[in-house]
Amino acid sequence: MNKRKQFLWILFFAFFSLIFTQETVQKEQKSGWQKEIIGNLNFTQNQFYNWTKGGENSWSWQLDIHAKLINDQPDYNWKNSGKVSFGKTKLGKAESRKAADEIKLESVYSYKLGTNVNPYVSVMGQTQFTKGYEYTDDVKVEVSDFLDPAYSIQSIGVGYTPHQKLQTRLGFAVKETFTKEHAEKYAGGEKTKVEFGTESVTDISASISKNILYTTKIELFSSLSRFDEIDINWDNIFSSKISEYIAVSFNFILFYDKDISNRRQIKQTLALGLTYSFL
Repeated sequence: MNKRKQFLWILFFAFFSLIFTQETVQKEQKSGWQKEIIGNLNFTQNQFYNWTKGGENSWSWQLDIHAKLINDQPDYNWKNSGKVSFGKTKLGKAESRKAADEIKLESVYSYKLGTNVNPYVSVMGQTQFTKGYEYTDDVKVEVSDFLDPAYSIQSIGVGYTPHQKLQTRLGFAVKETFTKEHAEKYAGGEKTKVEFGTESVTDISASISKNILYTTKIELFSSLSRFDEIDINWDNIFSSKISEYIAVSFNFILFYDKDISNRRQIKQTLALGLTYSFL
């Protein structure tokens, strides 16, 4: 699938999601500070003893924390969000390996003009906790580390918010890529790479059914020097609460950045575990 078709599929899926969103009931949003912190812990384990059919002992765990801090006032909206994810897995006698590792913080300030279209400024930062490795049969090779790489995007433009379930924005952006030991892999050999371009971010939250919530965030960035190349970070989560503290979720992430790889990168996770709302 070429880049143009891939991009069109993303726009189609976003439109499809919007249809679900428009069918939801809009609730009046309260003014003032709104706080939310949700933690999810998933764990799986297999243990074999004298099992003649074969198999290897294994375990895996992952902790996800999502936080929001929003100050909504009559003349402005200040939305802060954060995502922390970390997990490990182990198979047989091999050492444990990292399965998830992400730190992402975002702050968006919008000035209300009395319409659904409002100017905004935003800043985003993203990195990871620990070293990441590529594994072969004999050795492991370090390919990433804390702040290596790290990404930051500052943007200014206009946002469109027809209701709470749909928020999209488009603006002029500056993207920085910071590296240490892995500059060649992530930034073309530069320790700090700066790109000027345009950014589009769309957040959608839709109730597909009574017990299933779908949330998606599509982040697109295009450098002015390479306007035909679009960086894509598309994060999708289907979640359902089985009980007050038990939930099942499916996470699908599509990532594309030609500076890192000519091919799109995909990650998917199906999890059943504990969930808890701190605020």
